[in-house]
Amino acid sequence: QVQLVESGGGLVQPGGSLRLSCAASGSIFSMYVMGWYRQAPGKQRELVAAITSGGSANYVDSVKGRFTISRDNAKNTWYLQMNSLKPEDAAVYYCHLRNGVSYDYWGQGTQVTVSS
Repeated sequence: QVQLVESGGGLVQPGGSLRLSCAASGSIFSMYVMGWYRQAPGKQRELVAAITSGGSANYVDSVKGRFTISRDNAKNTWYLQMNSLKPEDAAVYYCHLRNGVSYDYWGQGTQVTVSS
């Protein structure tokens, strides 16, 4: 069983930065996808960024050039560096792990508020 613990959300002004972290406990397979989703009030949860075990990263168009996903395999931790934040980035952010081909795990969610 894998558990994910997120940290790093908070309140930031437009144009500011935040870094989210997701630490996984338990065994992670050699093939995985680590990702970040977000859900704003009244909207569907959307994939923001993901990185595969092979190192391939992808991003939703709205965050390209501003957000960066990275990982520290030694710590079973992945990160979302968010720069140039906009009010429309405000949401609850969830980390996600696809472990192997069919095991899905979610973090508890962390609130990101972008407001002056």
